[in-house]
Amino acid sequence: MLTKRIIPCLDIKNGRTVKGVNFVDLRDAGDPVELAKQYADYGADELVFLDITATLEARATTLEMVLHVAEQVNIPFTVGGGISSVEHVDALLKNGADKVSINSSAVKRPELVNELADKFGSQCVVVAIDAKEIDGTWKVHLAGGTIPTEIDLFEWAKEVEQRGAGEILFTSMNHDGTKGGFANKALARLSEELNIPIIASGGAGNVQHFIDTFTEGKSDAALAASVFHFGEIPIPYLKTKLKDNGIEVRI
Repeated sequence: MLTKRIIPCLDIKNGRTVKGVNFVDLRDAGDPVELAKQYADYGADELVFLDITATLEARATTLEMVLHVAEQVNIPFTVGGGISSVEHVDALLKNGADKVSINSSAVKRPELVNELADKFGSQCVVVAIDAKEIDGTWKVHLAGGTIPTEIDLFEWAKEVEQRGAGEILFTSMNHDGTKGGFANKALARLSEELNIPIIASGGAGNVQHFIDTFTEGKSDAALAASVFHFGEIPIPYLKTKLKDNGIEVRI
């Protein structure tokens, strides 16, 4: 059995880690490089960095941050935010990133998934999908959740898998920052319909939520932010509890 992964997510704005609720009301959560080292030392399996206001001016800052993170950690890390070209991915990987996460750019130009998978391999390509359940249907949203579309979550996930995505990072906008648990029904359906790993995101509030997403949600990995950033759930404690519940994790 493959081990389940615990992944702290660091949302980056102007070189700082921030965290909000339902994608808004952001507050400072610390220096991303320091947090990255801390998480690696505490037993995180991977890290995700998302430049949530990825403007062209911030790109140089992001590349510098990636370089510093790579010097400090010995676990895989993914970088996302504003990535729209093979050249940008090449620069991130050369600076030490292990994977990249694309979201809005993939919806706007789906061929980007093919191009990145062909150039760098599917294992490097994470497609992040922000979706909101509206009247029983999950709809994809773009630009940090600010632009709704009519695209169905499950159809889009299948398409990007066919195009070469190596993983899906699914964030439920309904659950994000609420600490009420992950969107396990949707996650289970994604896991059943796709053959690539599914990372659960949005809603972690306690240890039971992680247990539930690995069992009911059939998730391959669970991503969280505030419960880790603000010390509410220490990763070593979380992993011990997961193991106690028969969930295979790396300790």
